Amino acid sequence: MDAGPISDRAQRWPGQVTERTLADGRPILYFDDEATAGPVHETADDRPLLEAPRAGEVRYDVLTGEWVTIAGHRMNRTFLPSAADCPLDPTRDPAGPTEVPDSEYDVAVFANRFPSFAPLTAGPVEGAPAVPFGPPDAPAYGHCDVVVFSSDHDAAVVDLPAARMRTIVEAWAQRTAAHSADPGVAEVFVFENSGQEIGVTLTHPHGQVYAYPVVAPRTGQLLEQARRHRQATGGSLLADVLAAEQAEGTRVVLAGEHFTAYVPRAARWPVEVHLAPRRDVPDLAALDDAERAELAVVYQELLRRVNRFHPGVERVPYISGWHQAPTGEERELGRLHLQLFSLLRAPGKLKYLAGSESGMGAWINDTTPERIAERLREVAS
Repeated sequence: MDAGPISDRAQRWPGQVTERTLADGRPILYFDDEATAGPVHETADDRPLLEAPRAGEVRYDVLTGEWVTIAGHRMNRTFLPSAADCPLDPTRDPAGPTEVPDSEYDVAVFANRFPSFAPLTAGPVEGAPAVPFGPPDAPAYGHCDVVVFSSDHDAAVVDLPAARMRTIVEAWAQRTAAHSADPGVAEVFVFENSGQEIGVTLTHPHGQVYAYPVVAPRTGQLLEQARRHRQATGGSLLADVLAAEQAEGTRVVLAGEHFTAYVPRAARWPVEVHLAPRRDVPDLAALDDAERAELAVVYQELLRRVNRFHPGVERVPYISGWHQAPTGEERELGRLHLQLFSLLRAPGKLKYLAGSESGMGAWINDTTPERIAERLREVAS
C-alpha cells in the first residue's frame, strides 16, 4: 500500500508548548494541538512533595560488557491502580491530585517520579568495596520522561485524532532534542509499552523517553555491525538495508513519500515491523515538517494493521521503540528507525522468552518474516 503524498498536512505544527514545574521541582510540559492566546496551564501543583526523586547507579557486567542499571527504588512504584486513582489523569478534583495539575490537557510530558535515570542520583554508595574487574560503578545519570498521549484514560494511540498524533510526534522530537543536548547523555530512546501482557503498570495511554548515560546494548551491537559494514563497503548499514528491502519488495508493508515500513529479514517476534525514513536522519529531532506530518499518519496506520493481525483480537499488545543515533561518538553510524513488535503469536497465546532466548540470547521465531509481511499487507485500511 502506498501512503500517498500528504502535502496538505505538511505545514508546520500549529500547536504550542508550555513548561511548568511540579511541587518537587520536576518539569512538566504541556503540548497543545493548537496555539491559543493568553496564559494556559497555570494550575499549580500543591502536593506536599519534597525534592525531586533520585536515580541509583549503573554497574558493569564484566561477563557481557554491558552496563546494568540498579534501581531498587522502583520496586514499589505504582502498579495497575484503579481508574479512580490513575496518576496520569488530569487533576479534576483538588482533593485527589495527580501527576498532571491541570484539569485538561492534550499531551503532557513530565519527569518520571520513579526514574531509572535522573539528573539527581543516589549512587554509587560511598565507601563501597572496589570493583574487582572492569570500570567502577557510576551514577545512573540521565532523564526519564513520561509522555501522556491524552487526558482520556480509556483512549488508545491508534484511535486518537490525526492532530493529536501530530502533536505526539512533535513531543517526541522536542524531548529528543532537549535530552540530546545534555553532555551527560549518550543516547535517547523513545518508546511505548501497550497492553498488560507487555508488563504495563499504568493503563492510561502513555509512552516514555529514556536518556541513557551509556550506549544501550542493542545500540552497541548495531554500531559494531555498522562499523564493519562501512569498513567493508563504504556504505551505511541501515540505509543499505532499507534500500535492499525496497528493491526486493517481498517484506515491504507500506511505502509513503518519506517513510517505508518493512518486516526485517531476520524478524525475531511473531509480529514485527520496522519503519524508516527514506532520507538519512539521525533522530526524530532531525525530521522536517513534511516528514513529521507523514510519520503521524503512517504510524497510526501501522498500529491499525497490528491490531488487525490476529482475527478476533481487539487490542494486540505491542512495544514500539524509536532507535536513534548516539549523541556523541560514532553518531554517523546510527540512523533513525522504529521497531514495532508484539509477543502475541496467536489469540490467547504469547511468545515467552524461555530458555534459548532468555538464557542464551539465541532467538527462534515460530513464523516467517514473509508471512508477517503478507498479513500486514492484507489488513491494510
